[in-house]
Amino acid sequence: MNIVTLLIVWVVTSISLLIISKLPIGVEVDTPGKAFFSAAILGIVTAVIRPLLRLIFAVPNLLTFNFLSGIFTFMIAVVCFSIAAWLVEGFRLRFGIWSAVLGAFALTIVNSLIYRLLGV
Repeated sequence: MNIVTLLIVWVVTSISLLIISKLPIGVEVDTPGKAFFSAAILGIVTAVIRPLLRLIFAVPNLLTFNFLSGIFTFMIAVVCFSIAAWLVEGFRLRFGIWSAVLGAFALTIVNSLIYRLLGV
């Protein structure tokens, strides 16, 4: 991944966090600056935690013959979203795990829509 792609992902994720913080799902981001910082932390957490969690979920994933792989992937996204909110002051999940689940889902949808609009 080159630096331009990384910057695009960072900006898109930041904008997406700002958008979902306006939805009534319990995801709160205090300022645009906090959204940019949260997006950076979310990216770092995902880069570090995702391989570890994939390793942990490898056995259940194999036992279900990849039938539940989408659920395990989504669970990893929820865990990373939760950890990022825990690490960043000014990025909160008002309703705990439910906000993390809805926030991770909303982030995926909003990111996809923005990338589609950008033609990326």
